[in-house]
Amino acid sequence: MSNYQIPAQTRIGHVHLKVSDLPRAMAFYCDLLGFELITMYGDQAAFISAGGYHHHIGLNTWHSKGSAPAPERAPGLYHTAILYPERKDLAAILQRLIDKKYDITGAADHGVSEAIYLNDPDQNGVELYWDRPREQWPLDADGNLTMYTRQLDIRGLLNELK
Repeated sequence: MSNYQIPAQTRIGHVHLKVSDLPRAMAFYCDLLGFELITMYGDQAAFISAGGYHHHIGLNTWHSKGSAPAPERAPGLYHTAILYPERKDLAAILQRLIDKKYDITGAADHGVSEAIYLNDPDQNGVELYWDRPREQWPLDADGNLTMYTRQLDIRGLLNELK
């Protein structure tokens, strides 16, 4: 076994998704979720971001234009997780999804975070979440992280908007 350990400051820079219909995918990620279009590669790819970064998500139809969604019970991406800076920001996107009547597939409190789950138009899983401050993360008696999956307090989350 190697002694190499990835640097603690390493982050996932972006995700690049194969989609079947680029305008439909852009309507979801840009018009609904609020990502900003940064650049297009012809009519087959778009790069989108939050806050002007070069891209957080790439969308392309290079090998997938007009295709059916990937099988649910096959290897592949389970979901893309989009981290919101504050609980109020998660509440705002939840309220937007409710207002737009967009299908939410799940919601959970994981102790370290609160999350909303949905699918994009190509049935790619999407998690929208915020992290609690590290000092609030659940630990066992030995100081080990003890994540869990419990029912999300939707009412409490939406109260952030009052």
